[in-house]
Amino acid sequence: MRDQYGREVDYLRLSVTDRCGFRCRYCVSGSGASFLPEGDLLTDGELERVVRAAASLGVTRLKLTGGEPLARPGLAALAARLGAVPGIRSLTLTTNGAALAPVARDLRAAGVREVNISLDTLDRARFRALTGVDALERVLAGLDAAVEAGFDRVKVNCVTGEDLDQGDPAALAELARARAVDVRYIESMPIGCGRTFRPVTRAALARRLAERYGPLIPAGERGNGPAEYYRIHGFAGRIGFISAVSEPFCTGCNRVRLTPDGQLKPCLQYRPTLDVRALLRGRAADGELCAALREAIWQKPRAHCFAQPAAGERLEDRPMSAIGG
Repeated sequence: MRDQYGREVDYLRLSVTDRCGFRCRYCVSGSGASFLPEGDLLTDGELERVVRAAASLGVTRLKLTGGEPLARPGLAALAARLGAVPGIRSLTLTTNGAALAPVARDLRAAGVREVNISLDTLDRARFRALTGVDALERVLAGLDAAVEAGFDRVKVNCVTGEDLDQGDPAALAELARARAVDVRYIESMPIGCGRTFRPVTRAALARRLAERYGPLIPAGERGNGPAEYYRIHGFAGRIGFISAVSEPFCTGCNRVRLTPDGQLKPCLQYRPTLDVRALLRGRAADGELCAALREAIWQKPRAHCFAQPAAGERLEDRPMSAIGG
């Protein structure tokens, strides 16, 4: 399925809930953030119907996000159901990791191939200040359980910002020294409360990493998304960079997002363009649903405008927790 600029769109990020026990400073606005009523979330059956429609149009890659997806009851069963949809070849998950250890093997058995764990610091006090909870040990236990469960890839996502009190984010690379995990540095993006943080560029982080660990050698591999990977001598895992602000990758963007309340977002920065939930609950026929998805994806914007927001554009103003990671 192609958009009007010729990009092949084959990747759907599906937010299954907005609920999360963390209050990460770049994701949730304040400690009093409210959650959607249960009835506003798409049901398992509705999510499956969306995935079937998307797969019929050429979507082959599916990522389950939140909020915290493990806050949705029965996630492993839902994952198995969605991964079994004809045409879906890759099913992955992004989680904060705190509840991962007890269910890692269940998720792997359900067909989840890769797990991304959000972790921004290895310092316990800073972790608590960033997330609002004292859960670093549980996240690290989830990371180790994911490695032991045998996923194809286990990745650590670190959001970097000059105004975030992370200490030294380069220290997270230690996780990739002894473990076969990828540590990926993601520039903070000006979405929701993320507008208050200035990103740390790839160049700045690469210098710090090279000074501490040695040269970064291009791995010559890419995954589902835009990360660029490097190897460091003596490391079991890899280092990755996702630099949406300083080095935009919009020309090759292959993804769309569905929010927890069923709104389709062809571009992260702009407001949703299609109310999928309304179609589902309005008893739209399969052909009508597919036609609406095709048209919304065809209209996918050429690029974000993080560097210079355009006047009059319908820019996203909700926090990331309400959109889906």
